[in-house]
Amino acid sequence: MIRFTSAAALALALAGCASVPVSSDVAVAPATRADIGSLFEAYDTAQLALSPQGKAYRGIRDEDYGRWGDATAQADEEEAALRHAYLARMRADYDLADLQGQDALSYRLFEANAARADLLEPYREYGFVFDQMNGEQSGIPAFLINTHTVTSAADARAYVSRIEGIGALMDQHIARSAARAANSVMPPRWVYPYVLSDITNLLDAGNDNAVLEDFRSEVARLELPAAESAALIADAERAWQASAVPAYQRLRAEMQRQQAMASTDDGVWRFANGDEYYNALLQYYTTTDLTADQIHAIGLRETARIHDEMRAIMAQVGFEGTLQEFFEYTRTDPRFYYATREEYLADVTGVLDRMTARLPDYFVTLPEYPLEVKPVEAFREQSAGKAFYSSPAPDGSRPGRYYVNLYNLADMSRNELEALAYHEGLPGHHLQRAIQTGLGDLPPFRRFGGFTAYTEGWGLYSEELGKDMGFYTDPYSDFGRLGMELWRAGRLVVDTGIHDRRWSREQAIQWLTDNTPNPPGDIEKAIERYIVYPGQATAYMIGKLKIMELRERARTELGDDFDIRQFHEAVLTNGPVPLDILEEQVDRWIAEQKRQ
Repeated sequence: MIRFTSAAALALALAGCASVPVSSDVAVAPATRADIGSLFEAYDTAQLALSPQGKAYRGIRDEDYGRWGDATAQADEEEAALRHAYLARMRADYDLADLQGQDALSYRLFEANAARADLLEPYREYGFVFDQMNGEQSGIPAFLINTHTVTSAADARAYVSRIEGIGALMDQHIARSAARAANSVMPPRWVYPYVLSDITNLLDAGNDNAVLEDFRSEVARLELPAAESAALIADAERAWQASAVPAYQRLRAEMQRQQAMASTDDGVWRFANGDEYYNALLQYYTTTDLTADQIHAIGLRETARIHDEMRAIMAQVGFEGTLQEFFEYTRTDPRFYYATREEYLADVTGVLDRMTARLPDYFVTLPEYPLEVKPVEAFREQSAGKAFYSSPAPDGSRPGRYYVNLYNLADMSRNELEALAYHEGLPGHHLQRAIQTGLGDLPPFRRFGGFTAYTEGWGLYSEELGKDMGFYTDPYSDFGRLGMELWRAGRLVVDTGIHDRRWSREQAIQWLTDNTPNPPGDIEKAIERYIVYPGQATAYMIGKLKIMELRERARTELGDDFDIRQFHEAVLTNGPVPLDILEEQVDRWIAEQKRQ
């Protein structure tokens, strides 16, 4: 899973903005008619002007480096108005029929992004402001620790300035959360203990909390005069006590208030027009018109297929018993789990080193940005997902990062380590996102935006590609690969079960327990993710199936002339696209290969 923050989060936020008429108050920078790219550059500049966090995510350090962006509804309206204004200007000044190559594709993708945003505009106030997956209770510390880079005393002072601004920013989010709760839009009751735990972790730590510890280490690396370092640290501590601590206390009071009145129902069907909202989410994430019933059926079909492949591995290792008994064996036997975090991380490093050596055999374009494997920080590891990825800064000031959650090693099967590393690291998210970030000739919205079905579909495809490359030599690791694929097939079943068929959290947990080998803690955390992040998890398998379909089509039509390295070039070097446009691109590549 990719964890989007800052600029990427802004792109997702834009997708949920309300429709606003284009007004004369929205300035649209002029573009040279001969170069549509200048229009997209101007849009990116205007968009970043609304998002200091987005600038930091890109590695931009200017006068906004110590500021937070506006998190009010009015700011969302400004962002939506900006998008609509530039879309109108593009359509007025450029004719798609006159454009070629990447310019024509950029035109279509800008329209596709706008259409996706329009899907969710009626539901802008339906998302949860605070839950165990999202929210500034953990988002603010994560941003400061992982995105606000400190290479000078000025950067350190900007860090202090952001600590000083935590109170105002948090109050905006608290106000929006309270407003949504007044309309019964809030997460289920069981979510609140996770949020409150994140808050408690920071408050109880006092000045030894994760943010101030990070700040001290950043200042120490600067090797400033002792008096200057001490002054910076004292300023940060005062800012934390004056701004952050009261803000987190106010947030805790609001979360406790909401917890007392929260629903015990789980699906978004409980909201006004909840069924329409969920259908819009499915279209948004999968970039298809598949209905909830169709997605549910695909999940059941793929579950049955993967179960059959797992039975073959059972026979290979000589296990006698039912598939469910094999699940129980692999989820409970100590041999399948690590004793220490250090051992887990060492094995991840070894897996990625071996994969790196093989990449040139399967890819033409390789990532130029480094990859760092990093445990999820203690302040958020209890609520965070099992693994996620954050893209590199385009200027190289921040590497791509594969975060692995080692809070409970009993939830991190040894069998899944290999597939998880391929998905989040190489050749999965890091390779794809690093290539995308490095496509300097493409407009910024293509270099830094994305389509979930494409991006997560590629991640899941990468897990199976590892087998094609000769990895998973241990049959239990191959079983873990199948378990990860089964996990994504099961998501199609349980996500639609929860939000369309009105399954309870307990029903969904039981379905995964019966049909997957994952340990209980892993299953519970996953179902809780799907409840607060409706629709998103369906994109993985839908995207992967499309990429596999296109690869097999190319292999069939090209025969001995099929080159997997060039197929991957066709898929990767235009950046993320909706699945229908991906199909067009691959079909065009196939036709070009036939003409050679």
